Amino acid sequence: MSRWGLTIPLNGLPLADHREIVAELPDLGYTDVWTAETNGPDAFTPLALASQWAPSLRLAPAIVPVYTRGPGLLAQQAATLADLAPGRFMLGIGTSSPAIVQAWNAIPFEEPYKKTRDTLRFLRRALAGEKVTEDYDTFSVKGFRLDKAPDVPPPIVLAALRPGMLRLAAREADGAITNWLAPKDVRTVREALGDGPELIARLFVCPTEDAEEARAIGRWMIAAYMTVPVYRAFHEWLGRGDALAPMNEAWAAGDRKKALSVIPDEVVDDLVVHGSPERCRARVREYVDNGLTTPVLAVVPGGKLSPAETVRALAPSAG
Repeated sequence: MSRWGLTIPLNGLPLADHREIVAELPDLGYTDVWTAETNGPDAFTPLALASQWAPSLRLAPAIVPVYTRGPGLLAQQAATLADLAPGRFMLGIGTSSPAIVQAWNAIPFEEPYKKTRDTLRFLRRALAGEKVTEDYDTFSVKGFRLDKAPDVPPPIVLAALRPGMLRLAAREADGAITNWLAPKDVRTVREALGDGPELIARLFVCPTEDAEEARAIGRWMIAAYMTVPVYRAFHEWLGRGDALAPMNEAWAAGDRKKALSVIPDEVVDDLVVHGSPERCRARVREYVDNGLTTPVLAVVPGGKLSPAETVRALAPSAG
C-alpha cells in the first residue's frame, strides 16, 4: 500500500501536544496528515505545525470550504502551506454544509456546484502565479496576484459525494475526497470518478473489540451526518436509502432516541471501522483493494488506548 493517512488533531490531545506523535508518524508507516474544518481547529494551522514536525509527510485539508474565505485569501493560505512544504501540500476544497456556511458564518449557501467549480478554476490560475481578472458565475476577481506564487503549485482535490462533483473532479481537479462509505461503495464511486484520479476517503476508525460500544458511538455519528441532505442523497445513490429511511423519518419528527435505535447494526458495521487494531487495519485494506488510493484514518474515541497508543496500533508498521 503506497499511502496511509491520519486525521489531526486527535481527539483528546491538545494541538500543542501533537509534536511527538506527528514526528513519529513516518517511522510508523504513515505518509499523510489531513485536517478538517468544522467548529474546532481551522484546517491550515495544524498542517503548518506538522510541516515542521515531520518534514516528509504529505499535508492536506479535507476540506476547506469554498464559501468561508474569499478566493484571494484562500489562495494566500494555500500558497503559504505550499511554501512551507514544497511538493508535499495538497489543497482539498469543497462546499461544506449549510450549517457551517450559512448558520454559523452568515454566508448564503447558494449554487454549491458552481461555487466549487469557480473556486477551483480561480485557484489554478492564482497558484500558478497569474494575475487574475475574471467574472465567474458565482464571484468576480479583479487584479489579484499572489506576491509570491509557490514554486510547486499544489494539486487540488475536491470533496465529491455524487456523480456530478465526481465528474468535475475527474475533469478539472487532481482527485476526489469522499467519506462515510463502505469498502464495497468504493467501486461505485470509482465508476463515476474513473480509474486515473486519486481517490481519498476519511475512514472513521473506532479500535475497540466491544462491538456495542462502537455501534453506540457510530449511531450518534451516523445520525448527525446522514440526516444532512447531501449525505442522505449520497447514501440513496449508494443504495442505502431504504435502510436509513426509518432514521430519517424519526429525525425529521424530532424523535432523536428513535432515530438512533432504528439504525441497523449492518449500516454501522458498513460505515464505521471497528474491532481490534488488527481487524481495523485489515478493514482499511479492504477499501484499498476496492479502489481507494488514500485511506485517511479518523480515530474515534473508543477502547482503552490513549491517542498516541491508538495511532501506533493502527499504523501500517504494526502488522
